[in-house]
Amino acid sequence: MTMSGGAPPAHHTPADLASGFLTAGVIGAGLTAFIGGCMVESVPMLVTGLVVPALYGLLFFLATLPRRASEAAVAPRTALAMIESREAIRGENSDVPVRFDLSVVPDDAPAFRVEMWQDVNRVELTEYRSGGTVVVEYPPDRPWKTRIVRRPTPQWEERAAAAQVDSVPGPVMRSETPDSSFNGFLNLSGLLLGVAAVLLLFRADLFDSHKSDNGALPKPSVSSSSSTITVTSVTGTVAIGPGRSMLDESELRRAIESLTQAADRRHALTVVVQDRVLTVVFAPAGTKVAGFDPRSLPYDRVAGLVEEARTTLDVDSPRSWQLTADGVTGPLTLRVVVTGDGGAGTLEADGKGEVLRRNGS
Repeated sequence: MTMSGGAPPAHHTPADLASGFLTAGVIGAGLTAFIGGCMVESVPMLVTGLVVPALYGLLFFLATLPRRASEAAVAPRTALAMIESREAIRGENSDVPVRFDLSVVPDDAPAFRVEMWQDVNRVELTEYRSGGTVVVEYPPDRPWKTRIVRRPTPQWEERAAAAQVDSVPGPVMRSETPDSSFNGFLNLSGLLLGVAAVLLLFRADLFDSHKSDNGALPKPSVSSSSSTITVTSVTGTVAIGPGRSMLDESELRRAIESLTQAADRRHALTVVVQDRVLTVVFAPAGTKVAGFDPRSLPYDRVAGLVEEARTTLDVDSPRSWQLTADGVTGPLTLRVVVTGDGGAGTLEADGKGEVLRRNGS
């Protein structure tokens, strides 16, 4: 009953590319304005860093509401599929992320191959064996959003039990497409443009404040072939070289320890971690401001939280991530934001790295 597979449709439209570019620009501008406002104690910069992302998020929600409504109005198509392969990621929860490679054979449409992620209860993992037949649903215009139906109707359950589905040749549809490198470059350009816009707009506040009360300049940057460490009176930044990531073993720990030497044990207000950049906003010296010891972060859970956010928040083509640790207004909270095509998802955890909640796109 195999039918010829069709080529995967293009996932990225000019509107999607423009949306990703603009989103990255707003993230860069908001983060730069917020950190810069903390550095120079500038209320306009702090307000800009908080208001601009919030306003953009509201406008983005309103602008995409008709599209999401029209997508929700499209009835999903039900079909049989064969599990070509599966790969489960070990986790601490009862539901674990599983990568499925499926051959999907609809009754009235061309067959296709798709690779997708779905949470599966540990107890039910044995029901999804390679070569087995399952019932799936997918939007007809977005087949890469295929989902396995855990509790199909009796009619489809009987068909799945009796059917023999043949393997479908490639190509395999994935959330990531061959032009992902171009998308990454475009989003990086947007991020840098947002940073540059804030630096240009508030250049007087930022650069005039680089002198301390006695007129001395802050400690300069310390560079090497593999990393750059920048320290001022309020912030510290570590940028590591190509081929390395803050998710690598002990990389984040070394970066934080390089900013918290014995001579400087101040508490942090915010810690922001990206793939190759760490930024720590310290409480100003001599002030009684709530905060946390940045060395108390659950280093061994950071990589797992980022991976869980990438795979469980239903974000299309996750390209960038950012982890923010905040302990100013209460207990230490870790927030991982993953950005992809058409939206973003957020995963929140406590100070021990235990997941509290997830908000998908």
